[in-house]
Amino acid sequence: MTKERKTAVVTIVVLAGAFALVLGQKNKLGLSTVRDQVTQISQPKPDATPQDAIYAMLDAARGGEVKTYLASYTGQMTVALQQSIAETTEPKFAQYLKDSNAAIKGVAVNEPQQLTDTQVKVRVEYVYQDRNEAQTMFLEKQAGVWKIRQVDSAERVKTLVPYGTPVQ
Repeated sequence: MTKERKTAVVTIVVLAGAFALVLGQKNKLGLSTVRDQVTQISQPKPDATPQDAIYAMLDAARGGEVKTYLASYTGQMTVALQQSIAETTEPKFAQYLKDSNAAIKGVAVNEPQQLTDTQVKVRVEYVYQDRNEAQTMFLEKQAGVWKIRQVDSAERVKTLVPYGTPVQ
């Protein structure tokens, strides 16, 4: 065997070994990923927070999902919303939800203040192009799920720099 031939054989063996190593790592990673996914599925998910309930309500409103929006509320709020839906029809209420949330540029949800074991108070600030507004929401935990039971009227918040102002 000539020197060039030996070099070619060694090169092919090294490349084949590297290929086998990479393939082995890839298969190991694939098995690891499947194992990790099974582990994640079997672990219980953490309880939803009051903030999660607020964001879910806002997402439903933005999408015009009336039933999901309504499910975010409890007590007198549910009754009042059902009455509004009955008076306007569900499609018109869905459009109202979309329209009223279209102008919102951002939302800041503060940490909840514990009132009782099952009730919290949360300040929510809405950022619009020309102003900010803040509301206080009261949430209640029912059967492990946070629901909005009361919403105070919105107050205008003085902003030092309006949203979208160019930085100088």
